[in-house]
Amino acid sequence: MSATEPTRLERTVTAGGAEVATLTLASPPLNLFDQAMFDALVADLAELSARPPRALLIRAEGKVVSGGVDVHTFDGLTAAQGAQLWQDLFDRISHPIEALPCPVLFAAHGLTLTAAFEIALACDLILAAPKAKFGLVEIVVGLTPSMGGPQRLAERAGSGRARELVMTGDLYDAQTMREWGVVNQIHEDLDTAAVALAHRLAEGPTRAHAATKRIVEAWRSGGVAHADSVTPRVSGDLFDTEDLPRAVRSFLELGPGKATYRGC
Repeated sequence: MSATEPTRLERTVTAGGAEVATLTLASPPLNLFDQAMFDALVADLAELSARPPRALLIRAEGKVVSGGVDVHTFDGLTAAQGAQLWQDLFDRISHPIEALPCPVLFAAHGLTLTAAFEIALACDLILAAPKAKFGLVEIVVGLTPSMGGPQRLAERAGSGRARELVMTGDLYDAQTMREWGVVNQIHEDLDTAAVALAHRLAEGPTRAHAATKRIVEAWRSGGVAHADSVTPRVSGDLFDTEDLPRAVRSFLELGPGKATYRGC
């Protein structure tokens, strides 16, 4: 994206030769999710899906991560138009994030509301600064979060806490979200920690990370029995990669922790 766009997609290479993509919400001061923001994210995610990196970091610039959705987006919609809006956002944003065959991290440094929080919940790991706050506040316009937030929050924190957070519309701090299992890590120097973790995961066994995501997704859609049914094939396919046999040989010859990975 150009500097005038509401998002910025950048690709860099780690010291170990792994590509890391960084997707930045770049429309401060509020990074509101208006049509331009949604369109930019759709374009960025289409590019990432077509050429996946070995890790993706989603972040924001400005004082807040996002002040939420521009309410003009909802003005005058019919029931059919509203349903189509949510379906499009699932099909073009939430689900493509989850389908990326690499670790996806979300870094929340400040206030993270509505669509931004729902996008975070679609990521693999959420990192936060101590002063970050999170909220699904759609009740202020008579809505419920509809990009997947309630169900993904319930998966991480339990259904009772998901109902509480959504129905009250209250804001919750990073430490509470950490205790609930929503936030994975809290860091004072969030940017440094997020980049370091993205680099570490990018230099790891990317195909194995993708297999982990597929197994967890199978559990999400069908429980333990379904996950068990897909694991032999998903994990078995790793023996046809280059990374697994090379890592096994490295372990046997040099000991643990010496293997390097090419992501293939």
